Amino acid sequence: MSDKPPSTTNRRNFLQLMATLAIGGQALIKSGSLRAAIAEATASTDGWPQMTYRKLGRTGFNGSRLVFGCGAALSRGQAVNLLEPAFSAGVNVFDVGYGDYYGAAERNLGPFLKEKGDKIFSISKAPGGLRVGPNESVSVAKASEAANVWLKQMDKSLSEMQVEHVDAYYIMGTNSPSFVRSEEIHNAFQKAKQAGKVSYFGISTHENAQAVTEAAIETGWYDLMQIAITPAGWYDWNSKSVLPGTKSMVALQPLLARAREAGIGLIGMKAGRHLAGRGFLAGKAANAFDPFYDLKFLATDLNTFQRSYAFVLAHGLDAVNADMQIYQHLRENFVAVATSQDHFTA
Repeated sequence: MSDKPPSTTNRRNFLQLMATLAIGGQALIKSGSLRAAIAEATASTDGWPQMTYRKLGRTGFNGSRLVFGCGAALSRGQAVNLLEPAFSAGVNVFDVGYGDYYGAAERNLGPFLKEKGDKIFSISKAPGGLRVGPNESVSVAKASEAANVWLKQMDKSLSEMQVEHVDAYYIMGTNSPSFVRSEEIHNAFQKAKQAGKVSYFGISTHENAQAVTEAAIETGWYDLMQIAITPAGWYDWNSKSVLPGTKSMVALQPLLARAREAGIGLIGMKAGRHLAGRGFLAGKAANAFDPFYDLKFLATDLNTFQRSYAFVLAHGLDAVNADMQIYQHLRENFVAVATSQDHFTA
């Protein structure tokens, strides 16, 4: 037996093996399936269904119907290891956000963006710093100030990601139809586009979403919208639940259709967030969307979160954004999205 210490390479391989065994053991306990345990330990995507794709509005990009939400997932680098498996399986749209909210997410996504280049569609976002009520009129001076803040945040985003260009940049979390209609924010986007920093203009909204969507349609300026919507209707950020009095998603389909006819690619978020509940209600809302499903859909082997993703995709959205921080959630969300339409065909 040699007295020589193991080489650095051998030591690294040994540590990787031990980590794999540990993860696999945990997966085996959870699932009771050796195959599932091996897949989780190696982040294998073997045997997954084929991803489905749709043109994202007037961008013309044929995007995966599952968007990898990188904000919370990469804020501390915890899900960097899932980026490559997601891409290998067919995910080609990656959404992140500015550092003041999402920590180091943009920085952690940067190397992946540079490596994949034109093979993926990159999105980031930042607010304009406006503090206005949902129905408050925004003055030209306020809109101009907010637009300048937004442009500076875009420059910070590009710097954090160490890239010169991002495919789309959103006004993040806007609740103001007045700001959405302002020439100042549109001119700011055009300035950034002419400088080669961004190609497409978008909005993310989870408050006053119906009015914001109407405003975006009216302007004809926006290429993408990320909206907080569930099978039961609009999701409300303030209450962290379904918006009281909302129309169901089926009843909202005419509005969604008008947005898509206006060239806006529609990406959903928070589709299943309400199901988790909050505080002492955690888990109490697990079946909250069941009344909106028919018996055939309820009989599928999808779990409650998977059903919410599959349903919103089949009823008006082009794609759904999901926060995926562990392999299990990546796999579950992928399966739900890739098989969504199968559950709603005659």
